Amino acid sequence: MTDNAEQTRKLFAQECKFMLGAAQVSQLPNSNLPEVAFIGRSNVGKSSLINALVGRRNLVKVSNTPGRTQQINFFNLANRLMLVDLPGYGYAKISKAQKQQWNVLIDGYLQNRPQLRRVLIMIDCRHGLKPADHEIMDLLDEAAAPYQLIFTKLDKLRPSETPQTNFDKSQHAALMHEFFATSASEKIGINELQASLASITKE
Repeated sequence: MTDNAEQTRKLFAQECKFMLGAAQVSQLPNSNLPEVAFIGRSNVGKSSLINALVGRRNLVKVSNTPGRTQQINFFNLANRLMLVDLPGYGYAKISKAQKQQWNVLIDGYLQNRPQLRRVLIMIDCRHGLKPADHEIMDLLDEAAAPYQLIFTKLDKLRPSETPQTNFDKSQHAALMHEFFATSASEKIGINELQASLASITKE
Protein backbone atom coordinates (compact mmCIF):
# COMPACT_ATOMS: atom_id res chain seq x y z
CA MET A 1 0.00 0.00 0.00
CA THR A 2 1.41 3.40 -0.99
CA ASP A 3 1.85 6.17 1.59
CA ASN A 4 -1.04 8.16 0.08
CA ALA A 5 -3.34 5.14 0.12
CA GLU A 6 -2.43 4.41 3.72
CA GLN A 7 -3.05 8.02 4.72
CA THR A 8 -6.42 7.94 2.99
CA ARG A 9 -7.38 4.69 4.72
CA LYS A 10 -6.41 6.10 8.11
CA LEU A 11 -8.35 9.33 7.52
CA PHE A 12 -11.62 7.61 6.66
CA ALA A 13 -11.17 5.04 9.44
CA GLN A 14 -11.21 7.82 12.04
CA GLU A 15 -14.24 9.12 13.88
CA CYS A 16 -16.84 10.97 11.85
CA LYS A 17 -19.51 12.59 13.96
CA PHE A 18 -22.63 14.61 13.41
CA MET A 19 -22.10 18.26 14.35
CA LEU A 20 -25.42 20.00 13.69
CA GLY A 21 -28.27 20.49 11.28
CA ALA A 22 -28.98 23.96 9.89
CA ALA A 23 -32.50 24.80 8.73
CA GLN A 24 -31.63 28.48 8.22
CA VAL A 25 -28.58 30.33 6.94
CA SER A 26 -28.13 31.93 10.37
CA GLN A 27 -27.58 28.45 11.83
CA LEU A 28 -24.59 27.58 9.62
CA PRO A 29 -21.64 26.69 11.88
CA ASN A 30 -18.43 28.65 12.20
CA SER A 31 -15.66 26.36 11.05
CA ASN A 32 -12.23 26.56 9.47
CA LEU A 33 -12.31 22.99 8.17
CA PRO A 34 -12.42 22.48 4.40
CA GLU A 35 -15.89 21.38 3.35
CA VAL A 36 -17.20 18.93 0.77
CA ALA A 37 -20.94 19.12 0.10
CA PHE A 38 -23.10 16.27 -1.22
CA ILE A 39 -26.24 17.06 -3.18
CA GLY A 40 -28.58 15.15 -5.49
CA ARG A 41 -32.14 14.31 -6.42
CA SER A 42 -34.24 12.69 -3.73
CA ASN A 43 -33.48 8.97 -3.28
CA VAL A 44 -30.37 9.08 -5.46
CA GLY A 45 -28.36 7.20 -2.82
CA LYS A 46 -26.61 10.18 -1.26
CA SER A 47 -26.91 9.03 2.34
CA SER A 48 -25.76 5.51 1.48
CA LEU A 49 -22.71 6.87 -0.30
CA ILE A 50 -21.68 9.09 2.62
CA ASN A 51 -22.06 6.14 4.99
CA ALA A 52 -19.92 3.98 2.69
CA LEU A 53 -17.19 6.62 2.52
CA VAL A 54 -16.80 6.74 6.30
CA GLY A 55 -17.41 3.04 6.86
CA ARG A 56 -20.55 3.53 8.92
CA ARG A 57 -24.02 2.08 8.40
CA ASN A 58 -26.12 4.69 10.12
CA LEU A 59 -24.14 7.92 10.36
CA VAL A 60 -26.52 9.43 7.82
CA LYS A 61 -30.04 8.07 8.09
CA VAL A 62 -31.19 6.41 4.88
CA SER A 63 -34.85 7.05 4.09
CA ASN A 64 -37.16 5.65 1.42
CA THR A 65 -39.31 8.76 1.74
CA PRO A 66 -38.37 11.39 -0.88
CA GLY A 67 -37.75 14.90 0.40
CA ARG A 68 -37.15 13.77 4.00
CA THR A 69 -33.98 15.85 4.53
CA GLN A 70 -35.01 19.49 5.00
CA GLN A 71 -31.83 20.87 6.54
CA ILE A 72 -28.10 21.00 5.92
CA ASN A 73 -26.33 18.41 8.06
CA PHE A 74 -22.65 18.77 8.99
CA PHE A 75 -20.37 15.84 9.81
CA ASN A 76 -16.84 16.33 11.17
CA LEU A 77 -14.31 13.78 9.89
CA ALA A 78 -11.39 13.60 12.33
CA ASN A 79 -11.19 17.42 12.54
CA ARG A 80 -9.70 17.29 9.03
CA LEU A 81 -12.70 17.54 6.71
CA MET A 82 -16.34 18.58 7.04
CA LEU A 83 -18.82 16.47 5.07
CA VAL A 84 -21.99 18.44 4.33
CA ASP A 85 -25.23 16.67 3.45
CA LEU A 86 -27.50 19.03 1.51
CA PRO A 87 -31.26 18.46 1.11
CA GLY A 88 -32.39 16.42 -1.88
CA TYR A 89 -34.07 18.20 -4.77
CA GLY A 90 -36.41 17.37 -7.63
CA TYR A 91 -39.17 15.87 -5.49
CA ALA A 92 -42.44 16.74 -7.26
CA LYS A 93 -44.67 16.71 -4.17
CA ILE A 94 -42.77 19.43 -2.33
CA SER A 95 -44.79 22.63 -1.91
CA LYS A 96 -43.82 25.93 -3.53
CA ALA A 97 -43.13 27.37 -0.08
CA GLN A 98 -40.83 24.48 0.77
CA LYS A 99 -39.04 24.81 -2.55
CA GLN A 100 -38.53 28.53 -1.97
CA GLN A 101 -37.21 27.83 1.52
CA TRP A 102 -34.86 25.22 0.04
CA ASN A 103 -33.59 27.70 -2.57
CA VAL A 104 -32.90 30.36 0.06
CA LEU A 105 -31.06 27.87 2.26
CA ILE A 106 -28.89 26.44 -0.52
CA ASP A 107 -28.13 29.84 -2.05
CA GLY A 108 -27.21 31.15 1.38
CA TYR A 109 -24.92 28.20 2.00
CA LEU A 110 -23.11 28.55 -1.33
CA GLN A 111 -22.64 32.30 -0.92
CA ASN A 112 -21.39 32.17 2.68
CA ARG A 113 -18.94 29.26 2.81
CA PRO A 114 -15.44 30.32 1.69
CA GLN A 115 -14.23 27.00 3.13
CA LEU A 116 -16.34 25.05 0.62
CA ARG A 117 -13.86 23.22 -1.61
CA ARG A 118 -16.12 21.01 -3.71
CA VAL A 119 -19.74 20.09 -4.31
CA LEU A 120 -20.48 16.51 -5.32
CA ILE A 121 -23.65 16.11 -7.38
CA MET A 122 -25.08 12.59 -7.08
CA ILE A 123 -26.52 11.18 -10.32
CA ASP A 124 -28.33 7.83 -10.55
CA CYS A 125 -26.42 5.77 -13.14
CA ARG A 126 -29.64 4.32 -14.51
CA HIS A 127 -31.24 7.65 -15.33
CA GLY A 128 -28.44 10.09 -16.13
CA LEU A 129 -28.82 13.85 -15.76
CA LYS A 130 -32.33 15.25 -15.41
CA PRO A 131 -33.51 18.88 -15.82
CA ALA A 132 -33.28 19.40 -12.05
CA ASP A 133 -29.62 18.34 -12.14
CA HIS A 134 -28.86 20.87 -14.87
CA GLU A 135 -30.55 23.57 -12.78
CA ILE A 136 -28.22 22.78 -9.88
CA MET A 137 -25.22 22.78 -12.20
CA ASP A 138 -26.22 26.23 -13.50
CA LEU A 139 -26.59 27.45 -9.92
CA LEU A 140 -23.11 26.20 -9.03
CA ASP A 141 -21.65 27.74 -12.18
CA GLU A 142 -23.12 31.10 -11.18
CA ALA A 143 -21.72 30.73 -7.66
CA ALA A 144 -18.30 29.70 -9.06
CA ALA A 145 -18.41 26.69 -6.72
CA PRO A 146 -16.28 23.79 -8.06
CA TYR A 147 -18.41 20.69 -8.48
CA GLN A 148 -18.04 17.11 -9.58
CA LEU A 149 -20.47 14.45 -10.82
CA ILE A 150 -20.71 11.25 -8.80
CA PHE A 151 -22.72 8.49 -10.46
CA THR A 152 -24.42 6.21 -7.94
CA LYS A 153 -25.94 2.70 -8.01
CA LEU A 154 -23.46 1.39 -10.59
CA ASP A 155 -24.37 -2.13 -9.51
CA LYS A 156 -27.85 -1.59 -10.99
CA LEU A 157 -26.46 -1.28 -14.53
CA ARG A 158 -25.84 -4.24 -16.81
CA PRO A 159 -22.13 -4.93 -17.53
CA SER A 160 -22.55 -3.56 -21.06
CA GLU A 161 -24.00 -0.26 -19.83
CA THR A 162 -22.12 2.86 -18.75
CA PRO A 163 -23.21 6.07 -16.99
CA GLN A 164 -24.70 8.65 -19.32
CA THR A 165 -22.29 11.58 -19.63
CA ASN A 166 -23.32 12.87 -23.05
CA PHE A 167 -23.79 16.57 -22.38
CA ASP A 168 -21.82 19.68 -23.26
CA LYS A 169 -19.29 20.03 -20.46
CA SER A 170 -17.95 23.25 -21.96
CA GLN A 171 -21.18 24.99 -20.90
CA HIS A 172 -20.35 24.50 -17.22
CA ALA A 173 -17.48 26.66 -16.04
CA ALA A 174 -17.23 25.24 -12.51
CA LEU A 175 -17.56 21.57 -13.47
CA MET A 176 -14.55 19.37 -12.72
CA HIS A 177 -13.89 17.01 -15.64
CA GLU A 178 -13.16 13.92 -13.57
CA PHE A 179 -16.24 11.98 -12.45
CA PHE A 180 -16.67 8.86 -10.34
CA ALA A 181 -18.97 5.87 -10.88
CA THR A 182 -19.86 4.27 -7.55
CA SER A 183 -21.92 1.66 -5.78
CA ALA A 184 -22.33 2.06 -2.04
CA SER A 185 -23.62 -1.49 -1.58
CA GLU A 186 -20.82 -3.10 -3.59
CA LYS A 187 -18.12 -0.60 -2.50
CA ILE A 188 -17.33 0.20 -6.14
CA GLY A 189 -15.41 3.44 -6.63
CA ILE A 190 -15.39 4.20 -2.90
CA ASN A 191 -11.61 3.97 -2.43
CA GLU A 192 -11.01 6.21 -5.44
CA LEU A 193 -13.47 8.82 -4.22
CA GLN A 194 -11.95 8.68 -0.72
CA ALA A 195 -8.51 9.38 -2.19
CA SER A 196 -9.84 12.35 -4.14
CA LEU A 197 -11.49 13.83 -1.05
CA ALA A 198 -8.43 13.17 1.11
CA SER A 199 -6.39 15.35 -1.24
CA ILE A 200 -8.55 18.32 -0.23
CA THR A 201 -7.17 18.14 3.31
CA LYS A 202 -3.69 18.78 1.92
CA GLU A 203 -4.57 21.84 -0.15
